[in-house]
Amino acid sequence: MAGLEHTDLPIRSFVLRQGRLSPGQRRALEEDLPRYEFCAEHENDPQSAFLSHQPLTVEIGFGNGESLLEMAADNPDQNFLGFEVHGPGVGHLVIGIKARGLSNLRVSQADAIPAISRFPAESLAKLQTFFPDPWHKKKHHKRRILKPAFLELAHRLLIPEGVVHVATDWAPYAEEIGILFSSDARYVGIDAPSRPPTKYERRGERLGHAIQDLAIKKAV
Repeated sequence: MAGLEHTDLPIRSFVLRQGRLSPGQRRALEEDLPRYEFCAEHENDPQSAFLSHQPLTVEIGFGNGESLLEMAADNPDQNFLGFEVHGPGVGHLVIGIKARGLSNLRVSQADAIPAISRFPAESLAKLQTFFPDPWHKKKHHKRRILKPAFLELAHRLLIPEGVVHVATDWAPYAEEIGILFSSDARYVGIDAPSRPPTKYERRGERLGHAIQDLAIKKAV
């Protein structure tokens, strides 16, 4: 029945708000995305989406993609895969990939967690998500992406000493993530890797929010 939640279905950590596509973004999605898209056929072997077999970083929810684009451009010896469900952000990133001629960055509009759940074990060097929706209301906390099940999946996917890197500007969420990270003995805390700033981060700073980066690496 309409309005009822089905408990046997996975809880999504996002709400799909597509926004308005610019002419350039629409053209990128229609004409250029197939060239840079990570498709379901790649899930059994994520490296098959790239020209070279290199350490792979997955980012969940890349926004407009500017920071992910910078990472890929600055690290040609690594592969990057970004998941984002919002069309304008995907279109923006595809425009950037084409303009820079990057072969080490691929994009997917699929729901990230089900997709990466089908990846083989120890296929990722890093799993990152920056400024995920904190779902402020307590009744919505179940939608937060950072939870024990996320670390369970990450542990299977990461290579030894692979990294989970998270950033947030919502202090209560940062506290919750810190407790989550420290409570899992399979990981050890590390200094967060450097990263380019994101559009959402700059907005948070204008609002006076403190930015917190948290990172752990797979120990066992």
